[in-house]
Amino acid sequence: MGAGGRMSVPPPSKKVESDDLKRAPSSKPPFTLGQIKKAIPPHCFKRSIPRSFSYVVYDLTIAFLFYYVATNYFHLLPEPLSYVAWPIYWALQGCVLTGVWVIAHECGHHAFSDYQLLDDVVGLILHSCLLVPYFSWKHSHRRHHSNTGSLERDEVFVPKKKSSIRWYSKYLNNPPGRIMTIAVTLTLGWPLYLAFNVSGRPYDRFACHYDPYGPIYNDRERIEIFISDAGVLAVTFGLYQLAIAKGLAWVVCVYGVPLLVVNSFLVLITFLQHTHPALPHYDSSEWDWLRGALATVDRDYGILNKVFHNITDTHVAHHLFSTMPHYHAMEATKAIKPILGEYYQFDGTSFYKAMWREAKECIYVEKDDAEQNGGVFWYNNKF
Repeated sequence: MGAGGRMSVPPPSKKVESDDLKRAPSSKPPFTLGQIKKAIPPHCFKRSIPRSFSYVVYDLTIAFLFYYVATNYFHLLPEPLSYVAWPIYWALQGCVLTGVWVIAHECGHHAFSDYQLLDDVVGLILHSCLLVPYFSWKHSHRRHHSNTGSLERDEVFVPKKKSSIRWYSKYLNNPPGRIMTIAVTLTLGWPLYLAFNVSGRPYDRFACHYDPYGPIYNDRERIEIFISDAGVLAVTFGLYQLAIAKGLAWVVCVYGVPLLVVNSFLVLITFLQHTHPALPHYDSSEWDWLRGALATVDRDYGILNKVFHNITDTHVAHHLFSTMPHYHAMEATKAIKPILGEYYQFDGTSFYKAMWREAKECIYVEKDDAEQNGGVFWYNNKF
């Protein structure tokens, strides 16, 4: 536009979006993991049992209060208001229980306390109550952290190359198709991943998180997979007894729908952490652990950042130092930003807008012929 014209400066929102979509560096970074760690105050790596338990108590207290109000007062409301009250309960309870899920996730990373047994006991109880096989997920998730960004060995939301995508993908790359894909992903994505390894890395035979003898696990881990299955079965049996005593509708309303909200947020958070047009992926010729760990993005969920214990907006730091407690992650993130520079990725786009954009833009990965590094792949959606 002409000099001095109002349109010579792009609208701020467009500029921000352009910056968010700028490709992250894919070359070897000019810093080491040790240099990043030195920038973080030492106390950020210290785990406190009282402080960690305070978050458990706080979340469970809020969840109980929501449960108490719903089960003791909702039936007193006039009928039209009850139809509004229950969806509000489902949303709020689902968000709080997602925070509980995150604390169990901390236990799986040995970030809850200095005692592995305590971490595993707390994690097993919390995750089992949310029908998550704790040890099964702990081990597969650890491998995800060990292989993030690798097209061959990463464990979850592994993008497909253009030559490997299904024939029907191009017919879903439209608004109705994306709505259907997002709906299925958010509602069924988590159980399908656990049961059938959907969106996970390919194995040479059937892979399932409930199978102690599946290819995901080694011989040393199999007994713990049995323990995880027992935990989920115990809670399932308890829910069955509740359904007999209270009715299936009661269990669905009080527990089932909030659990669907938890599962949806879990899938959405993970998807948005590792799916972004600016993020590179690597084949075996280019991948290394540090570049892979940096191939993730922090997101902004507004007030839900706090509810979710900042797993959403401190994920880069979490991938670099997964045993760091969540209550130090914000301080650590601020400390490492100057070191990481352009290697640090943050996208402030609203998560619901980002979900739609990423579902549209990130269909498959392919090499960029203009780049010298032939083992680096970027998202594309052109057929």
